[in-house]
Amino acid sequence: MNHWPLPETYTFRDQTVRFNVTGTGPPLVLVHGTPFSSYVWHRIAPHLAQIRTVHYYDLLGYGQSAMRDGQDVSLGIQNVLLAELLAHWQLKSPDVIAHDFGGATSLRAHLIDGCDYRSLTLIDPVALAPWGSPFVQHVRRHSDAFSAMPPYIHEAMVKAYVRGAIARDIADEELAPYVEPWLGATGQAAFYRQIAQMDQRYTDEVEAHYPHLRCPTQILWGEEDQWIPLERGRHLAALIPEARFQAVPGSGHLMQEDAPEAIVAAALRWLD
Repeated sequence: MNHWPLPETYTFRDQTVRFNVTGTGPPLVLVHGTPFSSYVWHRIAPHLAQIRTVHYYDLLGYGQSAMRDGQDVSLGIQNVLLAELLAHWQLKSPDVIAHDFGGATSLRAHLIDGCDYRSLTLIDPVALAPWGSPFVQHVRRHSDAFSAMPPYIHEAMVKAYVRGAIARDIADEELAPYVEPWLGATGQAAFYRQIAQMDQRYTDEVEAHYPHLRCPTQILWGEEDQWIPLERGRHLAALIPEARFQAVPGSGHLMQEDAPEAIVAAALRWLD
């Protein structure tokens, strides 16, 4: 993915994690979700890098980071990786913006691993039960069969799946960077591996502790999110003391594509 360079590497349990650091100013960490990569920040990071030193990376088993057979890419390991990266970057209390699984990852790193944040912005996060679409539940039950599908059917399925996260019509060339990491024998196996390891217990472990977050929190939610209902976001905000909640019109689950300007504006106000 030369269009989205991640020139730096970190070795996590003998696996390569790719990342980038750009900009100047206080530290800001961006954490993506599934089935995406840090490419989701391509419209966001350049603006925030004008006021912050922005750190972003590909989750283990996603994007340009290592994908391999037998790999643990569950939410139970992603928070450990985030905690190690924060230590590697020598960041003691950065601002964090996290989307989807990145939300669960950031919450777990905060509540389980003791990572402190100056602030936390959650964008349509996976945080409250129940979660997992009918498609995800079906794939989890039959992951071996799906991973053996002909590549052209797999590619069509991934395209349809990602499009379901975006409210606007998106052209194939715009969609390609989201689909590309999941193609080929390695990518196809990795796509179904991460779905097979989706387990609600990883959010159940921390859900009761949301009232005890130790940092100011704001939540952005796409009004047209077809993956996680808007009301789930309102409920999450009600659990977190003094959380700020903003519904974003015209946005689906992948707000970075539907309303990047809303994220940038909210971040600039919040970080200021």
